[in-house]
Amino acid sequence: MSIYRKRRRIRKKEAAKLEHEMIESAGICPFSHKDDIDVAEMGDMMLIFAHGKVVGLIIEGKAFPSLRGILIAEPSKKHVTVDMGAVKFLYNGADVMAPGVTDADPEICEGDIVWVKEEKHGKPLVVGIALMDGKKMVESRSGKAIKTVHSIGDKIWESDEV
Repeated sequence: MSIYRKRRRIRKKEAAKLEHEMIESAGICPFSHKDDIDVAEMGDMMLIFAHGKVVGLIIEGKAFPSLRGILIAEPSKKHVTVDMGAVKFLYNGADVMAPGVTDADPEICEGDIVWVKEEKHGKPLVVGIALMDGKKMVESRSGKAIKTVHSIGDKIWESDEV
């Protein structure tokens, strides 16, 4: 049974708009507007498919690479680094707590979509919504820094087709 619904192919013009939005928000786009791109609903967000993989998400009307999309081409913007102690919690879909944050893009503003990587190898773990500015995430010793919307091993990660 599929976790998403209303999957449809989008026009090249729509794909070009999504490509531009991702480049603006993340610094990269894991697909070309010339590729065949599908979108599908999943809860309150949309999934973006290219080459049979979920390579992007549309959250609150904003396009951003999914974890698979980040693995294709690492974004230069909106990144947060966490210590290794946070990794096991993030694998289980937990929100990111400020004490675990070791570094963050200073351009991050509250409400931005961000991606989280672990400090040892830089592997992506989570895509989420920033609950505080990047500078505050690093300085704060308490509180929730990022609300997780997509993590390694979740339904979006497992939904890829072959």
